[in-house]
Amino acid sequence: MHPGLLIKPLVYQPESAYWFLRVRHLPYAIWLDSGHPGSTYGRFDIISAAPQCLLETHAERTHIYFCDGKYEESLMDPFALLKYYLPPDDQQIEGLPFVGGALGYFGYDLGRRLEKLPTKAQQDINLPDMCLGLYPWAIIQDHQQQQAWLVINDSLNQRLGGAYNCSEIEALCSRSAPEKTSHDLELFFADTENIFKISRFNRNIHPEDYSAAIASIQEYILAGDCYQVNFAQRFDADFNGNPLTAYLLLRKILPSPFSGFMQLKNGAVLSLSPERFIQVNGNHVETKPIKGTIKRGASTAEDKANARWLQQSLKNRAENVMIVDLLRNDLSKHCINVQVPTLCELQSFANVHHLVSTVTAELREDATAIDVLRDSFPGGSITGAPKIRAMEIIEELEPTRRSLYCGSLGYISTTGHMDTSIAIRTLVCDHNKIYCWGGGGIVADSETEQEYRESIAKVEVLMDTLEHNFS
Repeated sequence: MHPGLLIKPLVYQPESAYWFLRVRHLPYAIWLDSGHPGSTYGRFDIISAAPQCLLETHAERTHIYFCDGKYEESLMDPFALLKYYLPPDDQQIEGLPFVGGALGYFGYDLGRRLEKLPTKAQQDINLPDMCLGLYPWAIIQDHQQQQAWLVINDSLNQRLGGAYNCSEIEALCSRSAPEKTSHDLELFFADTENIFKISRFNRNIHPEDYSAAIASIQEYILAGDCYQVNFAQRFDADFNGNPLTAYLLLRKILPSPFSGFMQLKNGAVLSLSPERFIQVNGNHVETKPIKGTIKRGASTAEDKANARWLQQSLKNRAENVMIVDLLRNDLSKHCINVQVPTLCELQSFANVHHLVSTVTAELREDATAIDVLRDSFPGGSITGAPKIRAMEIIEELEPTRRSLYCGSLGYISTTGHMDTSIAIRTLVCDHNKIYCWGGGGIVADSETEQEYRESIAKVEVLMDTLEHNFS
């Protein structure tokens, strides 16, 4: 028994879309999606909606909305504010990663609250820099054990004012489950309100400008300013309709272990990320940076040759090692016993092969998961090294701000358990515009044409899928 915590078994669904469709009509519905059954790297799916408290950060100000209508503003560090509203609870729940707490995203541009950066790139996406809901309930699906639960945390509810009523949630989850999730999906796609239409994607950097930016980065590297800079180009299109329709198709085409969908007030997040940023489980800390990418081959022989080339590429391995060193340093601010159990391991996804390393550590007794996240943010794999100088160069050379891209999507449970992604292979909707980005780490011996092709290959499947199915 766990005081203040209701854990109710549910009927396990191989396809978690079934549960999300039940709650998608509620505000700020969120689905942290392991990509099952298409992806086997992840294990848990977490679904919730209608937060009791919502934190939205725009520049220096965080707006705090409560479900009972109360409203506050704060100029506090957003991570400190989150610690205030979500103090750690020593209660550990075996087998459940999340038992109520924070769900949402930390945008890349939230890094401006942590470091003094120049202001050069245009900010033309109006989504919050941080959007986190404090949710006292969640549906958890464990695809490894093939079990599911509804978790309701009344202790969190009381801590946040006690105004939350979970009776509607219990009623939604108590309805009998259909024999096949496909029935609910068919009804969803048949509903005219869920039509999705999109124009062709445009890019915000001309090939000539891309080449000039890479040349500038390499000049900075030769001058000793930095060792590596992650440079990205952005693509945008007009759309109409329900972004969830687009996400449900994309997750089939590109099943990824750190995917997620989040409905926002004037937009949505559609993430198909393969990359973990930071996980904290008890005192165990882990990050799994990706550096090194090559497109999947058209034939089995070509695919194996591409994978072998990537594993033997000294340039890609050097990029990976640089970021591993950066993350070891970031974790050491709040951790001890920092180790690298795997270096440059090959992982294969639907569209690309990656080199993935694993860095582990032990959390200090006086530190929390939020401390580790704050002082490692944003992730080094999508900035470069050294981090602050790389971020300054990104601001100088990328014409527009990154918004959520290269930030993090994830959860922090009341138990202190945390898991976050690096928001790559990610699209954001802002009113009737949809955006996505493709980038890569630039080093001294990077070849411009190869980097250009790689930046497109990473997101080409997303754009092509939407254009071919919804134009």
